[in-house]
Amino acid sequence: MRVSLFITCYNDTLFPEALQAVVQLLRRLGHTVEVPPGQTCCGQMHLNSGYHAEALPLLPRFVEQFRNAEVIVVPSSSCVAAMREHYPAMARELEQTGDHPTLAAGLNNLLPRVFEFSEFLTKKLGLTDVGAYYPHRVTYHASCHGLRSLNLGDGPESLLRSVRGIDLVPLDNKDTCCGFGGTFAIKNPDVSAAMLADKTACIRATGAALCTATDTSCLMHIAGGLHRHDAPTQTLHLAQILAATEEDAQ
Repeated sequence: MRVSLFITCYNDTLFPEALQAVVQLLRRLGHTVEVPPGQTCCGQMHLNSGYHAEALPLLPRFVEQFRNAEVIVVPSSSCVAAMREHYPAMARELEQTGDHPTLAAGLNNLLPRVFEFSEFLTKKLGLTDVGAYYPHRVTYHASCHGLRSLNLGDGPESLLRSVRGIDLVPLDNKDTCCGFGGTFAIKNPDVSAAMLADKTACIRATGAALCTATDTSCLMHIAGGLHRHDAPTQTLHLAQILAATEEDAQ
């Protein structure tokens, strides 16, 4: 399958190793990976901050960049949620200006081909075992957008359970928000910090060496909280665990 990768702002600027892991795994599974060079932000940050007008031009750019994609894979639950929840109304609004008369039709044709990374593996390809080997104690945090907007359910954990050598330990209150929420953490720092403290306490209680999730934005927030408590637990995007093999461990 020809996979077009939407790289996301967080991964592009802060966590490129997560993107590299996605590409490595997809190629190992026999897929061709393409990265449209003219892509940019999905607009989620603009929408979360009240900059609706500034987000609008990003939609026709997205449709144009990925128009011919067989399938689009996005290693971020929150970006996919923004696309599914906001893009249809944005397309209708832009069509009313007369500048993009076919945008809604193009978007309707494209959105069904957009998948969050773990969703692509489990729901599109029907996989749980991707041939990974990761001999470490790991716990999983269910990020809000993946859990509540995309209904990923047990998908990410089913992938982790199939990883050879892994010691996957349950996380109390795994479905509780970590407190990041994009600009929520900036606008409501005290509430965010309290939520983060609860989340990191649960993670520390597992004794896990790694905490993983489908969003590096959540993991960045969690990593900061763990660091401030001098906790030994590190954070790692799900793709980085799934891309690991026995050869990497040698």
